[in-house]
Amino acid sequence: MRIVIQRVSEAAVRVDGQITGSIGNGLLVLMGVEDADTIEDIEWLSNKIVNIRLFNDADGVMNLSVKEIGGDILLVSQFTLHASTKKGNRPSYIKASKGDFAIPMYETMIQQLVTDLGKPIQTGIFGADMKVSLLNDGPVTIVIDSKNKE
Repeated sequence: MRIVIQRVSEAAVRVDGQITGSIGNGLLVLMGVEDADTIEDIEWLSNKIVNIRLFNDADGVMNLSVKEIGGDILLVSQFTLHASTKKGNRPSYIKASKGDFAIPMYETMIQQLVTDLGKPIQTGIFGADMKVSLLNDGPVTIVIDSKNKE
């Protein structure tokens, strides 16, 4: 499972012109699923998302988590995170899971984030043509792959 975390002042997702999820101060999380992913990947990543220290403390040091600041999370599915660009100029998405596997994993991640954060999160709509807007704060952008725990 691969995620991109962006610290945002605000973010929103629109589908067919309607807002499906929006947040103020918090984290926009883009999530890509592959068939090798497990519940353990979800648990590990959810813990990372909720507890990673990306927000400034009183001294201006990134020392606080989204949970500690009472921030929000917007989770958006994005199969293109598993693009392979090794060969040619047209990315291959063969590693990205199909909906029958990815949708339950996405829904499980939503529930895990709700549990770990202690409040509801906002989401996009899996498989929809989504328009994501954000104001990246920093900018702060982190990429985490559960198969490459550094």
